[in-house]
Amino acid sequence: MPLARREVQPRRPSGAPSPHKPPLRGTLPPNTLTGLDQLRLLNLRNNSLTGPLPDLSPLYHLRALFLDHNSFSGRFPISVLSFPRLRFLDLSHNAFSGPIPDALADLPDIRYVRLDSNRFTGSVPALNQTSLVVFNVSRNELSGAVPVTRALLRFDGSAFGFNPGLCGRIVGKECGDELGSPFFRPWVAGAPAPATSNGLDQQLQRNAPPPPPIRRRRESRTGLISVFSVLSLVLIGCVVSLLLLGVNRRKQERLKRVPMLHKRAVSVSHFGSKIRVEEEKSNNNNNNNVDEDGNNRKMNNSNDKANEAVKSGNLVFCAGDDQIYTLEQLMRGSAELIGRGTIGSTYKAVLESNVCVTVKRFDGNKTHVTSREMFERHIVSVSRLRHPNLVPLRAYLQARDREERLLIYDYQANGSVFSLVHGSRSTRAKPMHWTSCLKIAEDVAHGLAYIHQTVRLVHGNLKASNVLLGSDFEALLTDYCLTVFARPPLPEHNMDSYAGYKAPEIQKSGNQVTSKSDVYAFGVLLLELLTCKTPSQQPFLMHMDLLNWVRHVRGEEAVDEKWLGLLLDIVVACSQASPEQRPTMWQVLKMIQEIKESAMSEVDSSSVFS
Repeated sequence: MPLARREVQPRRPSGAPSPHKPPLRGTLPPNTLTGLDQLRLLNLRNNSLTGPLPDLSPLYHLRALFLDHNSFSGRFPISVLSFPRLRFLDLSHNAFSGPIPDALADLPDIRYVRLDSNRFTGSVPALNQTSLVVFNVSRNELSGAVPVTRALLRFDGSAFGFNPGLCGRIVGKECGDELGSPFFRPWVAGAPAPATSNGLDQQLQRNAPPPPPIRRRRESRTGLISVFSVLSLVLIGCVVSLLLLGVNRRKQERLKRVPMLHKRAVSVSHFGSKIRVEEEKSNNNNNNNVDEDGNNRKMNNSNDKANEAVKSGNLVFCAGDDQIYTLEQLMRGSAELIGRGTIGSTYKAVLESNVCVTVKRFDGNKTHVTSREMFERHIVSVSRLRHPNLVPLRAYLQARDREERLLIYDYQANGSVFSLVHGSRSTRAKPMHWTSCLKIAEDVAHGLAYIHQTVRLVHGNLKASNVLLGSDFEALLTDYCLTVFARPPLPEHNMDSYAGYKAPEIQKSGNQVTSKSDVYAFGVLLLELLTCKTPSQQPFLMHMDLLNWVRHVRGEEAVDEKWLGLLLDIVVACSQASPEQRPTMWQVLKMIQEIKESAMSEVDSSSVFS
């Protein structure tokens, strides 16, 4: 249905319709806004517009979008997520439905978000931007635990009201058994609650059972007689057991067995790598038999032992790493939701010992149903990866009763490349110096080449937010080799802000990721480093046009044009539509190193690569 009026003009911010201009009615045609690529503010509030929104991606300079008090319907406009400078978003009082995308938490400068009075379902995104001052998702159909982030803690329960399915600390409603804590459920603990109720364990404690009823006097006498009888039998059994134990010890001494070793943990060999398994507390947890040769028992049943340890709900420490905390200590730590990804949610956990780790919790709605053995086999392979440009996987957990899975990594306090490139940069700021881009690209290429050649795996989810910055601001890959567990994305998610990292063969046919699709994502990331433009903002240009566009975006003098041209050669090579025409990551790494060596031969390395 076309618009009732010929003109499509934004309404005034004041709100009430002008008596001289009746409100707009009807739907917005698909091409209504395509020519407004320099638009900063779009205000269509207080009209009678209906139907789904057209594609808004051409408006990538938009900073404020006011569409409230209309009758728009359909899904959340995914194209909004491609506006890196968006500060004001008001979709309230419409008929939008479906989930609110998690990528809303990735808009770096967002200040004002109103999504109230719609029909949104699913969970609340974990917004944690320091710039956020207005937030309202009330009067929807949202459910689940409200994320506890520093940004969302600023708002009271009214910002989340009239969503009966929401629970958690912010709304003052316990989540019960559905989500006892940010990354644990009550059945995962496998241990009694600590005496103090601080941190995560407050949410894990279950209601104590009611006290037994008071029995009558006759019943109590009968009970006492029964108790004494049972105690007598137990005492006799203990005496017999002690006698048998003494005989067994004397027999062992005669056989000259080696004395028992005292250990707090058992090292077992599983799938060809050493892992350290936390031993459950018991009366005999300090004893471990050895054979007549003085070695540990033969590991004929090592796989079974490891499986039993994992099924018991214990932490498994990978690749010989020392166990520096237990599951109980991890539960007592504070947790902060820092993001949601393709397979689940990610938390920053601070233990009482001030150890800080990153915990990735698998989401059953986003992951395939895989057997425990398959999960463990793959995770053990991933845990073997150790490289200066990879965030190491330190430990993992599988719950003994349900499919609860956690991965534990080192926490990186310096943030991600996405935050470095987009997060705190003003609109007039220039992109990073090309040598900084080259350094990050070299680190990323090192990590990818190592993954591809060492274990024949693929990253599968390379993007700026999955490249973290280490203590020396070296680039570290995270979330690598986990897409094997991810469900195929929904059609609307193929339009999100991360779709541009996906190679054409992945977007069109849904093929599995390969090393060549990693190469494609690397080319997109390199162009993002050079231009500060997200994948959705990167145009499809020929090589010479691409160089002119990058030169215009960067605004640099011709002195750097030679090196920019060489880096763009890599971008073009990695972005070939055909996977066969793309280089390998090892070849890409060599190309980057050749550029670095050439630059160092012309310019003092201390001034360029400091």
